[in-house]
Amino acid sequence: MKHIVYLFLLIATNVVAQKTVKTKVNQQFKNYWYSGKAEITSYILEQERYGEIRKGDAVTIFVTEPFSKKHNTKADHQNSKNTSVLKLNATRKFNTGIYPYSVMTSSFLPVDEPTASLKISSSTQEWCGHEYIELKNNDEEFEINNSSYFQGASFKNKKLTKNILLEDDIWSKIRLTPNALPKGEFKIIPGFVYLRFSHNEVKDYQAEAKISKGETTTIYKLTYPTLNRVLKITFENAFPYKIVEWTDTYKSGWGAKEKILTTKATLKKSMNVAYWQKNSNADVYLRKELGLE
Repeated sequence: MKHIVYLFLLIATNVVAQKTVKTKVNQQFKNYWYSGKAEITSYILEQERYGEIRKGDAVTIFVTEPFSKKHNTKADHQNSKNTSVLKLNATRKFNTGIYPYSVMTSSFLPVDEPTASLKISSSTQEWCGHEYIELKNNDEEFEINNSSYFQGASFKNKKLTKNILLEDDIWSKIRLTPNALPKGEFKIIPGFVYLRFSHNEVKDYQAEAKISKGETTTIYKLTYPTLNRVLKITFENAFPYKIVEWTDTYKSGWGAKEKILTTKATLKKSMNVAYWQKNSNADVYLRKELGLE
């Protein structure tokens, strides 16, 4: 009987975590997210790698755009079947000794009903090689493909149930529906960057989420017991709920260098600009304003 009750509670918890919530698209929302500009925010990055902390820069680019589910890409033309998504391109750049790392994760979360991204892709480039992973949100399941320079790390057509959450969606959910962030215990696929750096299997893990609301900011804390990992994301309480800081604490390095370290990103500068139009040499000053030069 106890096992049946426990199973019922576990299922109920996951159902609550996955419930459909609609975004409140009012005039304030439209003026900000449909202004024809992107929000670009730079962060001071302290990134763990190989048992040490590396200094670098992180950038998040949030922008709404039409998405074609048929082609699994941004839509080139207006179509009634397009889905309006909040796209996030999250980048990190840092050096490990002589060689550099460049990382980017892209997610495409539907604006109206932000349950799960239609697509998430993530890539890493460094002097050892590069890696690319992509999740596609099919009608019945998540499909994941990974291409890697590591022997044995590549795989194709891995299927996972859609009754799980995606950590890489949390960032956009904060921007769209912060009052409906998943709480309690549930199954979730950790962020692709973490999975790549930790060399853990790409699958769902048990996690617990707690929310602490302060006077001006809120902290979303996500704990993975089996991974000995804690992710904390701090964001503003007022619209548009900008993310001001995040920390990610977990095991880093191997052998004698193995230790628990914390990756940290602290807000540096934010601006709203149609960056795709700012591609001439005369626009380099904008990078200086973001603190990236």
